[in-house]
Amino acid sequence: MKSMAIVVRDDAYDKILTPLAFAYLQAAEGTQVDMLFVNWAVKALTEKGAHALKVDGQHAGQDAWVRQQVAKAGLPPDVYDIIKALKSTGHVHLYACSLASAIFGVDKDNLIPEAEDIVGASWFLNEKASKAEHYQYF
Repeated sequence: MKSMAIVVRDDAYDKILTPLAFAYLQAAEGTQVDMLFVNWAVKALTEKGAHALKVDGQHAGQDAWVRQQVAKAGLPPDVYDIIKALKSTGHVHLYACSLASAIFGVDKDNLIPEAEDIVGASWFLNEKASKAEHYQYF
């Protein structure tokens, strides 16, 4: 696969791990991965937001255990460190949705340097998702 687009909408620690892992695995194989963070997930593209992510719902009481298991599996347990690893592959581009950014308080001042930009969802869909060989939504 040469290209993949991923839309991420959830900011729960346990739910954001899957799209980040998929992106990393494909990037490690040389796939160009473009990710758009929408809704609550846009907060993960701020340093404060990335560090604050917690396990959600029925598994909330197992946050520390999940992080230990993530580390045991060889991944950094902190989402921001995972994002840095994604960016270091040279194949992953992270985008914040402009509408989500306006709603959830993400702007150029608090956007992490690993993110490319704040963009409109239509731009992402037309320029990245429609041209990708594979598309995923989490």
